[in-house]
Amino acid sequence: MKKKILITGASSDIGIAVVQKYLELGWVVTAHFNKSSKKLKNLKLQNHNLDLFYFDFKHIQKFEKFVKQNRSFFKKFDAFISLTGLNNSKQFNLLKINEINEHLNVNYFSSLLIVREVVNSMKNRNWGRVLLTSSIGTKFGGGEKTFAYSLSKYMNEFFPSSLKEKIKYNVLYNCLRIGVTDTKIHKKVKNKNMKKRIDLIPIKRMAKTIEIAEYIYFLCSSKNTQITNELLNISGGE
Repeated sequence: MKKKILITGASSDIGIAVVQKYLELGWVVTAHFNKSSKKLKNLKLQNHNLDLFYFDFKHIQKFEKFVKQNRSFFKKFDAFISLTGLNNSKQFNLLKINEINEHLNVNYFSSLLIVREVVNSMKNRNWGRVLLTSSIGTKFGGGEKTFAYSLSKYMNEFFPSSLKEKIKYNVLYNCLRIGVTDTKIHKKVKNKNMKKRIDLIPIKRMAKTIEIAEYIYFLCSSKNTQITNELLNISGGE
């Protein structure tokens, strides 16, 4: 049987690359988005192995209720990848508490709710892969306009101790700290000097989305047989 994967935040540039990678290699993909995505819809028209799943994770209580009422939906997945990435680019001193909470809901709590549902069914099948994602900004305390984003992503770097018990059932769980990547998100930040930012990267260039997708695929596929319970950096040496 073909393996099934759930990818949240799949409408991002990295998300699209990851979805394409898994489809190319024969997986059945359920791709989550919270806004209309022409790229995902076009991929859906081209591939019958792709299903689309809409939900706005800002409303975390509604999602928690949805999870409880649709447990069979989550039990079918062999792998789960979280690529959610809300960032409203507000200055630290202008952020309201509810805006920080929205970042936590989207970038962390949504993944936590899903992980709690998928790992037990993975254990019963003696195979599973879970990958949460963080940001290189967490390593440096986050930027002036990315505090809420970096804080919420940093939460993904904590591993619930109960997951360690699943390792003997071949359920592997990791967090990937992603460095500066060539995506449109950088263009949304006004007056951002990308040349200056790239100069801080030892490898002296941004990562390409396909590069990140390749690493993600490795970690959440049968190719990964040993790496688990790790925080991994893909950041060009930063």
